[in-house]
Amino acid sequence: MRPVIPHDNFLAFRKQYLICQIPTRQVNLFHINLACCCSFLLLTFYNQIPTFVQSRMATNNQAVLSTLDNAKTQSYHYKAIVIAGMGFFTDAYDLFCITAVTKLIGRLYYFDPNSHSPGKLPKNVNNAITGVALCGTLTGQLFFGWLGDKLGRKKVYGITLATMVGCALASGLSFGSTAKSVIATLCFFRFWLGFGIGGDYPLSAVIMSEYANQKTRGGFIAAVFAMQGIGILVAGAVALLVSKLFLAAYPAPHFVDDPVLSTQPQGDFVWRIVLMFGAFPAAFTYYWRMKMPETARYTALVEGNHKKAVEDMAKVLDRDVPLEESNTRVVSMSSQYGLFSSEFLERHGLHLLGTTSTWFLLDIAFYSLQLAQKDIYPASGLVPKASEMSAIQEVYELSTAMFVVALLATVPGYWCTVYFIDKIGRYKIQLVGFLLMSLCMLFLGQKYGEFVGNSDCGPNAKHDYCNGNSIMFAIVFGSSLFFANFGPNSTTFIVPAELFPARFRSTCHGISAAAGKAGAIIGAFGVQSYTDNADDKTKGMKKALTALAVVNMLGFFCTFLVPETRGRSLEEISGEDKEHPSNVTKDNANETTNDAKEGTKNSSADIPPGTSMV
Repeated sequence: MRPVIPHDNFLAFRKQYLICQIPTRQVNLFHINLACCCSFLLLTFYNQIPTFVQSRMATNNQAVLSTLDNAKTQSYHYKAIVIAGMGFFTDAYDLFCITAVTKLIGRLYYFDPNSHSPGKLPKNVNNAITGVALCGTLTGQLFFGWLGDKLGRKKVYGITLATMVGCALASGLSFGSTAKSVIATLCFFRFWLGFGIGGDYPLSAVIMSEYANQKTRGGFIAAVFAMQGIGILVAGAVALLVSKLFLAAYPAPHFVDDPVLSTQPQGDFVWRIVLMFGAFPAAFTYYWRMKMPETARYTALVEGNHKKAVEDMAKVLDRDVPLEESNTRVVSMSSQYGLFSSEFLERHGLHLLGTTSTWFLLDIAFYSLQLAQKDIYPASGLVPKASEMSAIQEVYELSTAMFVVALLATVPGYWCTVYFIDKIGRYKIQLVGFLLMSLCMLFLGQKYGEFVGNSDCGPNAKHDYCNGNSIMFAIVFGSSLFFANFGPNSTTFIVPAELFPARFRSTCHGISAAAGKAGAIIGAFGVQSYTDNADDKTKGMKKALTALAVVNMLGFFCTFLVPETRGRSLEEISGEDKEHPSNVTKDNANETTNDAKEGTKNSSADIPPGTSMV
C-alpha cells in the first residue's frame, strides 16, 4: 500500500515529520533537516514510478499506431480488401438478386387461370420478400456492431460470414407444398441472411480502417465497399446466364400465345440457383477470415495489450515494430467515459447524429431506386411487357437491363470513389453526390411522363408504354445511381469507421448503418407501396421521385454535421491522441487493501484522476 505523500510541498512534509517525533527526545535540527530531504527525494521518485511507466508504455503504443499509419501499401492490405470485400460481395448479391427473380416467383406461385395477365406477387408478399432481409440487416448491424467492441473484431467476424453463407444456401432450398409455405420459409431464411449481412457492415469497415495506413485508408475502405457494386453486377450476370441456359433448354411460348405453357416448371430451379450462388465466393474466404489477426488498434487501445499488438502486426507488416519486453499493460484512459455518457455526447454526439441522419436519408432514396428496378425498366421501355414474354424470358430481359445499368453506372461510381476519396476528401464527395442525386431525381420526376410515354399503345404493342424516350431515361436514371455511389452511398459507409474511438468504433458504425437500413425499409415498404397503390402509376412515380429529391437535399444539409477525416490518423480524428494512457496494470501483482478495517486511503488516491492501480 503506497502512503499519501505531500511530495509537492517540502515544508509541509517537514512539519508532518516533526509532529510525529517524540517531544521529549533531543534531536539535532541539522539531522532532522537532512533526513527530511533524503526521505522527500526518495518518496517523490517512488510516487513518479507509475507516471514513468505510463509514459514509457504510451510511447510504445504510439510507436505501434505510428507504424500502422506510416506502413507502405503492401500485399497484406490487398489481401484484407479481398477477404473483407467478399463478405460485401455476398451482402450486395443477396440483397439485390431478389429483384431479378421476384416476378418469376409471382408467375410460378400466384398464377390465376381466370386472369388474363401473368401471375404476380401480392403487394404485401412482394414487400415482405424484398424488405424482410433489410429488417434482419438492421438487427444484425446493431447486435454485431456492439459485439465487435466487446469481444473483438476477429472473434465475431467468422460468425457473420458463416451465417450469410448458410442462410443464402437455405434461401434457395425454401420448401413447402403451397405458395404460402414456400414464401414463409423464404422470408424466414432471408431475415437471418440479413442478420449476418448486418454484422458484416461494421466489422468489415472497422477492420479495414484499423489495418490501413493513414495515406490510403479511405481508398482501402472504399475498395471493400466497392465489392457491393461487383455483387450487384454479378447478381445481374448470374441471373442473365442461368435464365439464358434454361431458356435455351426449355423454350416456351409467350404468355399472350399460351398463358399456361409460358410458365416453365423448370423456372423453379432458376430462382433457387440464383439465390444460392452468392454463398460460394464468400465461403471460399472463410479460412482466410479466420486466420486474420485481431487489429492492433483494438488490442492496444481497448484490450491494452501492447505486446500482443506488436506480435499481431509482425505477422502482417513487412517491417519491424518496436517491442520492449515488459510485464506491464496499459489500458487507455478512454475507458473513463461510456457510450451513453454526457462526455461522449459532448465529444461525438453531433458526429453520430451526422452519420446516422445522412445514411438514413441516403438509403431511403438509394434502395427505393434499386428495389424498384423491376417496375421501372418495363415502364421505361427497357424491358418488354410481361404478356410478350415467357416466365424465364422475363428474368433474362430484366437481368440484362440490371447488368447493363450496373456495368455502366453503378460499378464506375464505386471505383471513382476508391480513386478520388484520398485526393478530394469524404466531405466534398458526399456533398456533391447528394446535390447531384437530388438534381437527377428531380429532373427524372418532372420529366418522367415524357420519358416513359403513354400507356395507350394498342393490343399488339411489345411494351407497356410507347412514344417515350427510353434512352434519355436510362441516362438520367444511371446518373443518379452513379452519383449515389460516387458520393454518399460510399462515404456514409467510410466515415463512421474513422470518426469514433476504438472502443466505440464498431458500435457507432453499427448504429449509423442501422439508421441507414431503417431508411431502406421505408423505401422498400413505404415508397414501393405508394407507387404500387397509386391509381395513376405515372403520377405516383413522379411524386415519389420528387419526394426522393427532397430527401437527398436534406442529406446534403445534414452532411455539414460530419467533419472531414482525410489525412489524419484515427486517434487524431477521434481525440484519442489527447487521452493519455492512464490505467497501469502490473501482471502477476496483486495488492490488497484493508481500508474498511484500518481507515487507510486507497492507493489510487495517489494517481491522477482517471487511473487506478490493481
